[in-house]
Amino acid sequence: MNERPPATAAPEAEAVPEAAAARDPAAAGSAVVTAALGALPRCPGVYRMVGAKGEVLYVGKARNLKKRVASYANVAKLPLRLRRMVAQTAAVEVVTTHTEVEALLLEANLIKRLRPRCNILLRDDKSFPYILLRRDHAWAQLIKYRGARNRAGEYFGPFASVGAVNQTLNALQRAFPLRSCSDSIFACRTRPCLQYQIKRCTAPCVGRIGPEDYQVLVDEARAFLAGKSRQVQKRLAARMQEASEALEFESAAVYRDRIRALTQIQASQDINVASVGEADVVAAHQEGGQTCVEVFFFRSGQNYGNRAYFPAHAGGADAAEVLSAFLGQFYQNKHVPRRVLLSHPLPEQALIEEALSVRAGRRVRIARPLRGARRKLVEHARENARLALARKLSESAAQNRLLEQLAKRLRLEAPPRRIEVYDNSHISGTSAVGSMIVAGPEGYIKSAYRKFTIKNLGAGGITPGDDYGMMREVLTRRFTRLVKEDPDLEPGTRPDLIIVDGGAGQLRTAIEVFADLGVRDVATAAIAKGPDRGAGRERLHLPGRPPLSLDSHDPVLYFLQRLRDEAHRFAIGAHRSKRAKAAARSALDDVPGVGGKRKRALLHHFGSARGVAEAGIADLEKVAGISRALARTIYDYFHAEG
Repeated sequence: MNERPPATAAPEAEAVPEAAAARDPAAAGSAVVTAALGALPRCPGVYRMVGAKGEVLYVGKARNLKKRVASYANVAKLPLRLRRMVAQTAAVEVVTTHTEVEALLLEANLIKRLRPRCNILLRDDKSFPYILLRRDHAWAQLIKYRGARNRAGEYFGPFASVGAVNQTLNALQRAFPLRSCSDSIFACRTRPCLQYQIKRCTAPCVGRIGPEDYQVLVDEARAFLAGKSRQVQKRLAARMQEASEALEFESAAVYRDRIRALTQIQASQDINVASVGEADVVAAHQEGGQTCVEVFFFRSGQNYGNRAYFPAHAGGADAAEVLSAFLGQFYQNKHVPRRVLLSHPLPEQALIEEALSVRAGRRVRIARPLRGARRKLVEHARENARLALARKLSESAAQNRLLEQLAKRLRLEAPPRRIEVYDNSHISGTSAVGSMIVAGPEGYIKSAYRKFTIKNLGAGGITPGDDYGMMREVLTRRFTRLVKEDPDLEPGTRPDLIIVDGGAGQLRTAIEVFADLGVRDVATAAIAKGPDRGAGRERLHLPGRPPLSLDSHDPVLYFLQRLRDEAHRFAIGAHRSKRAKAAARSALDDVPGVGGKRKRALLHHFGSARGVAEAGIADLEKVAGISRALARTIYDYFHAEG
């Protein structure tokens, strides 16, 4: 790939009168595109439309860069969303590639990284959980796993949610009692743990099962997860029958319970089509200018769950266009199955199929089934997409009504599109953190949540326990950075409404911070608990107005309570995490010459930091990695006078 410098307008194009550009911004953008054409090659690549502030407006790929970018010069023939994009274009940047497939892969990567507002964007790109059968240890381990697939072992999934993995693992541990503990715990056990007592493990750590018998469990678990569930159940049923005929009723009961556990897993995977094998079923439904894409995951003929996505796009994009963009971004960081079944034919299906094959390193087939069991799977997924979108539209309508009512109560000019709520959490000033949550017409925007570790505590700074000082630091840090990144505080980046948890004092603190930073036209409110801190008796403090009390049954009050409670939940979670990290510090952390490896060796040998502190020099020397000199250092550290 070759990066080319921004292609901007030539002097004659820059001669477009400013007044004309102001009257018709699209003409100025068209002039920029036209001027850029002279420097563009006729080869595959990716182009970026860049705005006046250097922000990327749109990313696209092309088989012929010059021909594709030239289509933006004729603004009259473009759809409305692309006309708006051209009107904001100040430069065109391109990257050439060797093939169109390479361009398609690069386009998906850049869209995911740059998130241009004129592209179709997949907002949720979380990785999926797997079940991992570890094979890098003498005794295989069955665990839940999320992240890069770089650990030795066999991966089964993906599962649509952590809940689905936990449910499956819970049943698997009853059917195939393999160890789930970490290697360090496994190595230090001297007697069976609780998992053995409740029959979720066979205690290989203390020799309660031999390697051959344990390997049988491993092979059965692998076979079941690979889709050979019927063979496994037949073998278990035969063993149960043999044990029963031999009057070994306890053994027969164990096999019976394992069969029941397997049946439970199969019952929870309610749609199973053995002929599908490994496939993702991807279906789209459009309504009200929005699209829902539903993805079902099938592995080894078993349904591993489904998830709904709502890509952001302009109203003119059709389902096929949304699906094309979705597939490129969705599989950017996820395992690509051997087959993808779609609800709509794609305009460049062969190209996308080739690109996914390159990414997967093997052949990937994309198809739109027209009959049979696979067609039913796609229809089922599309019906789920329709229902999910209906729920979302209903929730969005209710949320918009709440925002309209909130605007009336607070006398705002328009319903707020971005609400930021701030709260602090600490215990007598220790482990102090601030939090910010964000909400809008689509509900909570969790990707925009932020935590603030209170830094200016003590030593001439904030007095521990000073809530006003903590709120001042949080708001100052937040808006100093916001003003630096966006001096004009344009809509979409700046909040329309700030809510702080507290009373008139917290409101006054927020107003002072905004005055110091020169932040204007941001509505601010504080929500305080009522008398006796009773729910439903909250009071709203607003600048220049007496405190406002809403009716206890007012939906707006419920909405504000939910916002405050979410901010409180997020702050409490951040505080507890910080406090837990502080509590987890060991007395060994400050001992000279004792790093992580030696600390683990000492704790494994003595059981606790207190045991290390009470040990003699001779005892310390017995620990692997502890020399006589270091043993003396450790002993002196814990027995120093004063």
